[in-house]
Amino acid sequence: MANTFVHSELNTTDVSKAKAFYGKLFDWKLEDVPMGPGTYTMIKIGDNTGGGIQKHPVPGAPSAWLSYVLVDDLDAATKKAKSLGATVMMDVTEVMGAGSFSVILDPTGAPLGLWQAKKA
Repeated sequence: MANTFVHSELNTTDVSKAKAFYGKLFDWKLEDVPMGPGTYTMIKIGDNTGGGIQKHPVPGAPSAWLSYVLVDDLDAATKKAKSLGATVMMDVTEVMGAGSFSVILDPTGAPLGLWQAKKA
């Protein structure tokens, strides 16, 4: 079903501190996955992935959670968001064969991720 929230991601200034805090607070299982030059920590909740933790990609920005919404056509959704007044922070980017994402700022400045899973 499109347009549901499917992933939450913590972009943080201190990955180790965040992992220690959330791992103890919620008893999450955290799994580090090599990604490019760095590491992405998957948050495992039961048999599902609940989200991820990574070093904030925007230098100087404060730590913040980012939610992702599932879309059927990422290119079209990203273009539509821009036509409606959004700023594209990160254009369509593939994620290790799992799918693709983009990050927008809505007209009020709130960030939102858009996600399209890889077609089987």
